[in-house]
Amino acid sequence: MKIEGVDAFFLALPDIADVGDGSQDMVLIRVVADGHVGWGECEASPIPTIAALVTPPSHSACHGVLDSVLGQRLDGPEDITRIAGEVDRRSFDLLQAPHAWSGVEIALWDLLGRVKEEPVYRLLGMQHAQARLPYASVLFGDDPAETHDKARQAIADGFSAVKFGWGPFGQQVEVDRELLAAAREGLGPEPLLLVDAGTVFGTDVDAAAARLPMLEDAHATWLEEPFEAGAFGAYAALGARTRSVKLAGGEGSHNRHVALGLIDYGKVGYIQIDTGRIGGIGPARAVALHAAAHGVEFVNHTFTSHLALSASLQPFADSPGRCLCEYPQELSALAKAVTAVGIQRDADGLIRLPDQPGLGVSVDTAGLRPYLKHLEIIEGTTVLYRTPQLDDGV
Repeated sequence: MKIEGVDAFFLALPDIADVGDGSQDMVLIRVVADGHVGWGECEASPIPTIAALVTPPSHSACHGVLDSVLGQRLDGPEDITRIAGEVDRRSFDLLQAPHAWSGVEIALWDLLGRVKEEPVYRLLGMQHAQARLPYASVLFGDDPAETHDKARQAIADGFSAVKFGWGPFGQQVEVDRELLAAAREGLGPEPLLLVDAGTVFGTDVDAAAARLPMLEDAHATWLEEPFEAGAFGAYAALGARTRSVKLAGGEGSHNRHVALGLIDYGKVGYIQIDTGRIGGIGPARAVALHAAAHGVEFVNHTFTSHLALSASLQPFADSPGRCLCEYPQELSALAKAVTAVGIQRDADGLIRLPDQPGLGVSVDTAGLRPYLKHLEIIEGTTVLYRTPQLDDGV
């Protein structure tokens, strides 16, 4: 097959709130090859991401991503790896390139799976997809009472693991203590409590360590992203001061090397990878294999659509059954609109990857049209990008 077209769609809610919710806008990617279609999603700001796809070259290592994609052959997984190498080489100095390429790479896997009538995880060499224990991923409430109510709701919705993140957490020690106590009380003694600090501590190890006793009192399983992904020294220093609480991180990894550094030097107990950021499914699979070899649990990062959820579950489909996986529970209307039918929990509260070809989920283009933003990028008299028609692409 020959890659004939790559379309990028800027989708957004009418109003964007200044909160830690990345599902308010997105870039959806459609790839067409010999009449076949695949879909992917970027976890990134839409306008610079689209610009990174189409920008003219600044020099030999600063090409737009599509310079390395359009016209390429796509006949097997090795072609995706080959194209990824070209993007790495030709877009090395274009810092938005990994985010932009991620959505394209995911769409290539989806397309290839559909053509070969195989789920993506089988194309990656895995025979079976294990069941996963989803944790509800929600934001901390503005106060302990709201946090308590969110915890009770997650339990009522059938979850046995819940992650609270961002919001007011990390600003004041006593407030954090009350938030964590409220979360644990709302959950009850048995469900898993996970905490996401959203990089609030910068590189202040002492400030993060001040929360460890209260996290232990609340029987938290992990403290996620106390620092940004590349702060290996801070992770290692804080990890040396933990007891029952493990550190988690990695969603900010924009290539596999950052993720491997968190495992090898940051000594995290959980590595969390977003295929929409790291460069797609291929590098995420490499991280999953490295994590397994070093006793670190791989967990997907997903806070947007079920298209992104499926993509981020593929790289560790063969990890031991009932491993944790992030399951976005507070989906925006946009994120819900991406797929008419998502990945649902079964009677035991577990989720399983679809056994259908590709990513196993279908994009609802009609449902997305109200969120489509129109954009043009023009250089002189040359139109580099104009919003394409949002349809099934065939």
